[in-house]
Amino acid sequence: MNDHDNSPAWNAGWATAVQRPSVGFHPNWAEEGFADQTVRQTVRVTGSGARARIRLSNRYGTAPLEVSGASIARAGAGAAVAPGTVRPLTFDGAASVRIPAGGEVHSDAAEVSVAALESLTVSLHFAGPTGPATFHAQAWATAYRAAGAQLGEVDPAVFGETSVSWYYLAAVELADGGPARRDTVVLFGDSLTDGFGSSVDADRRYSDALAERLSAEGRPLRVLNLGIGGNLLLNDSPWFGEGAGARFDRDVLAQPGVRTVVVLVGLNDIGFSEVDLPTYRPAPDNAADHLIDGYRELIARAHAAGVRVVGGTILPFQGSEYHTPVAEAKRRAVNEWIRTAGAFDAVADFAAALADPADPDALRSAYDSGDFKHPGDEGYRVMARAVDPAAL
Repeated sequence: MNDHDNSPAWNAGWATAVQRPSVGFHPNWAEEGFADQTVRQTVRVTGSGARARIRLSNRYGTAPLEVSGASIARAGAGAAVAPGTVRPLTFDGAASVRIPAGGEVHSDAAEVSVAALESLTVSLHFAGPTGPATFHAQAWATAYRAAGAQLGEVDPAVFGETSVSWYYLAAVELADGGPARRDTVVLFGDSLTDGFGSSVDADRRYSDALAERLSAEGRPLRVLNLGIGGNLLLNDSPWFGEGAGARFDRDVLAQPGVRTVVVLVGLNDIGFSEVDLPTYRPAPDNAADHLIDGYRELIARAHAAGVRVVGGTILPFQGSEYHTPVAEAKRRAVNEWIRTAGAFDAVADFAAALADPADPDALRSAYDSGDFKHPGDEGYRVMARAVDPAAL
């Protein structure tokens, strides 16, 4: 769709993995959806461009989605936008678009200039009831909601309701007049990639820290975060998204210009079976060999597409609800295979980088967000330093 606009070469800017509507870890608007409301969402891009387009997803909708209008702007503080930068978005030349159930659409190109590591704000107006919304539960960024059509509104006070999820917005792509480039690195996995425990609205996930590091070192690559909190390698979850294998092609291999993927998943496959919670289901007792088979499948699919794969070791989680002798034995076995089997093109040894030197089964306290299994902001910076730029 929408290739009539002189067919610019599109490169990655920002993306997220969408999920079916659910209550989620934080209160959100996914199950209720929207009606005569505008949702404003801000994302930080890791590439530059003079034109932008968005990709909207109704993947988990059970009926067509009517998007009454959309706009894009350079971001201001909070719900504010930079004055004079709001651009209406069209879809095949029309101000509105109907997205079939299960479908996605790209907007037309809009003239908006943005540099790498700057932020863009996308506003979406829904005139009629949308029904439950395809979304990304754990954005670690604030989304804003206002009554009525507020696509060009510059007064942030209009947007009086907030959430920390993203809705319908799956990607922002950028064009700069040059060719499409193979310079995208996808970080793929669970909450450790998604950024659980990082500071809201501060861009402190490990994906942010890695993009900043690469830029500072003169190796500017486009870094996309396709993590989903609670995601599993081997199973789908009604709360935490389709399993890694089920979503790998669309969330990794379909990204513009992808050259490398960093895979960090398996924590929940090990931990869910140790805790009896409704949200931690399905929770089969997976042997380490089952996880290794799952990794091998992802590696084979990436290599078939000409994409390099970096394997990330699973972080220590002693002290968390996941930790038992059985779970620890699985983590050690999986990490030993990741480090020594040679199946991955390279290894990012996150576990070694964040472990407590006095107790390698535990996170170092300075890196712990407080739940013994997720890093805080400093821990995510250390994770970014554990990735060898040459491996990307």
